[in-house]
Amino acid sequence: MTEKTDRKLVAAGIAGTLIAALCCFTPLLAVLLGAIGLSAALGWIDYVPIPALAFFIALTAYAVWRRQRRARRI
Repeated sequence: MTEKTDRKLVAAGIAGTLIAALCCFTPLLAVLLGAIGLSAALGWIDYVPIPALAFFIALTAYAVWRRQRRARRI
């Protein structure tokens, strides 16, 4: 993988972490979904954001680790 791919991986990890962290604010999500008429979707709200947050934090950590490892080789 090239350095450009590593940057994209870090960016995707950080963006996903931020989005998942925002989704962890359940009251905000409940208000937003209620405002657009999708409040019936709130039944699954606790099952998705926490694992997604954990996944994206792990992805970010992996990308940073790969980037540091590549920098040490050079």
